[in-house]
Amino acid sequence: MRERYARQISMEGFGQKAQDQLASSCVAVVGIGGLGSPACQYLAAAGVGKLVLVDDQKAEESNLNRQVLHFEEDARLPRYKVESARMKLKALNSEIQIEALPMKIEEDNVYVLENADLVLDCLDNPKSRYVLNRHCLSRRIPLVHGAVEGAAGHVFTMVPGGPCLRCAFPKLTPRYKPVPVLGAAAGVIGSMQAMEAIKLITGMGESPDGRALFLDLRNNQINEVQFVKDPNCPDCGSL
Repeated sequence: MRERYARQISMEGFGQKAQDQLASSCVAVVGIGGLGSPACQYLAAAGVGKLVLVDDQKAEESNLNRQVLHFEEDARLPRYKVESARMKLKALNSEIQIEALPMKIEEDNVYVLENADLVLDCLDNPKSRYVLNRHCLSRRIPLVHGAVEGAAGHVFTMVPGGPCLRCAFPKLTPRYKPVPVLGAAAGVIGSMQAMEAIKLITGMGESPDGRALFLDLRNNQINEVQFVKDPNCPDCGSL
């Protein structure tokens, strides 16, 4: 189905080699909500060979403003978000593989991601975020972290040897009430996570090298922050 990917194959510096790299890659997306929905859509559309979807929750009506892979029917049933996403993504691109895991990532089950070439952190749970961080460090694979609140968000990509998620955000705190989010803002951040993943898989563009982008979409402001490796980081300080 070369015609499907013709517009990206024709990009300067991309070509068939990059497309083949996408086709042979496995990306795990953890959290199939406001960030994971657009991230999955663009990874599937780009031709990533296998997606591993992880989320233990079911679709809810209060999430439909931003979790665009899930429809009213999914919320009425309710259907697990990974299954809802699997159905939509297979309809979008029938030639990719999709593994749907209705579970919450914890220390004792993170091994389910062991075959992933990189991981997208689309969570809102600090504990699970740090579990992903340690897993990716141990496997020496990239982790693309995203977060959104209101009309603002950020994207940070961890690559082996650089600052890790805990170096950049040492004290992520849990939220005990629903976080306000404008759906379009989640779409921007999730799409950026997909772009980061595609860049890492294909070698396109510059290495993120500890840089993060913070976006205030209400006021059209973008700030770049350069994080550095913390020698005393409990997760990566000894690596």
